[in-house]
Amino acid sequence: MDHPSYHAQQTPDKIAYQMAGSGKTLTYGELDRISNQGAQGLRHLGIGPGGSIALLMENRLEFMEICWSAHRAGVFYTAISRYLQPDEISYIVQDCGAKVLIISGKYADQVPALKSALGDVAIYCVDAPPEGCADWQALLTQMPATPIADQYAGADVLYSSGTTGRPKGITRVFADNPIDYMMPLLNLLAVQMCGIGADSTYLSPAPLYHAAPLRFVMTAAQVGATVIIMEKFDPETFLALIEKHHVTHTQLVPTMFVRMLKLPDAVRLKYDISSLQAAVHAAAPCPVEIKRQMIDWWGPILIEYYAGSEANGVTLATSQEWLEHPGSVGKSLMGPIRILDEDRQELPQGRIGAVYFDSGISFNYRNDPEKTASAFVREGVSTLGDVGYLDADGYLFLTDRAAYTIISGGVNIYPQETEDMLVCHPAVSDVAVFGVPNEDLGEEVKAVVQLEDPAQAGPDMEADLIAYVRERLSHIKAPRSIDFRQDMPRTETGKLMKRLLKDEYWP
Repeated sequence: MDHPSYHAQQTPDKIAYQMAGSGKTLTYGELDRISNQGAQGLRHLGIGPGGSIALLMENRLEFMEICWSAHRAGVFYTAISRYLQPDEISYIVQDCGAKVLIISGKYADQVPALKSALGDVAIYCVDAPPEGCADWQALLTQMPATPIADQYAGADVLYSSGTTGRPKGITRVFADNPIDYMMPLLNLLAVQMCGIGADSTYLSPAPLYHAAPLRFVMTAAQVGATVIIMEKFDPETFLALIEKHHVTHTQLVPTMFVRMLKLPDAVRLKYDISSLQAAVHAAAPCPVEIKRQMIDWWGPILIEYYAGSEANGVTLATSQEWLEHPGSVGKSLMGPIRILDEDRQELPQGRIGAVYFDSGISFNYRNDPEKTASAFVREGVSTLGDVGYLDADGYLFLTDRAAYTIISGGVNIYPQETEDMLVCHPAVSDVAVFGVPNEDLGEEVKAVVQLEDPAQAGPDMEADLIAYVRERLSHIKAPRSIDFRQDMPRTETGKLMKRLLKDEYWP
């Protein structure tokens, strides 16, 4: 049986979750008891199978307790980005149909605005409750620690990070699955392909409100692993944790690779990471040179996949496959991939177009039938909005999001390639490339760059970076101008909020 309650019976004192910074732990026995009380509490609040809750909190043990409470009660749970404003939070809580919002004390100052916007939605706090909040811990202590009579598997209903518009949620339909049900995509990816099992120690460096980190830490507990959760990613701390806890599996995003590789060699190489068996990465395409350096450093243990919260398909590439097809995000594990043109006609191998999974899987964007319809070319054939091509062996290469394709003088330019080149420059810490208005060409290529040393910003550095790209890529792909920023708008999951930058340049 793949469920924490089973492992609570077999190994009650084994650590299920441990916070990396504070060292606080949650054993399987404790997780079983608390999640039983939480499930009882949800029923006490009138939330039955198919009902919904939302949670807003930083990475902490209570986050996992609440998710498992909902998961064994057949309840949908929506984790909300802790960087949103009250009106954005309220929109998601209302859109997902949550009857209860559970927060931590860190967000107590947002309670008045949330109370005003959410009306009848009850707000609970896992810490000392501020005015307007009920006490979640007090509710738990009143509940029995025995399983509820009607246990079913719940599921996450997560919202996109809004990199190209307002966050969107993926609707899930309640099914009376047993509590040990595992999403087939996760069983395939995390268990079968990555090998996470009861003997694994999984290190999670990302915020838990995002789909991949949350689903992987949930799946790891289903199979009885120990999960170490970082409060916040730091490159040297991450390496130290691998050595300290003999970590076997982890999941990262390419920006984390960049930050680790730019550590001084004396720092980067002093930690023993030999326990690592698999390092999974996703969320954004990884620059070819960055990934080569990571494989040279860590060995052929990197596993790359491409998927979305929609769970409509997945590709996967082992390190060996990637070295044979550099830059690829892998081959599909769930039916063929179709590359379609603007008329939704299939393109031949090597031609760039919209990427569609022909997996037979359907999904709906909550309360947005137009967005749902636009994602499908026909039943079971859908897109995440990315652009790419297939090589002769069926490996997928992503070029960018469709929304960020630059059309300059009638030529399509995909900014991902330029971003990947610029980030490899030793002076560059982070970069975004997008189109800005040009009276003659329609659009021209603009780069916004964060430097390792902000004092180097200026015309000389701008000219150096433009020349760097022009020496390595077609001149039409090189930025015509570069602006410098102290910080880039990235989510903690590594996704670039390019929309926020691009909007500044368009009237």
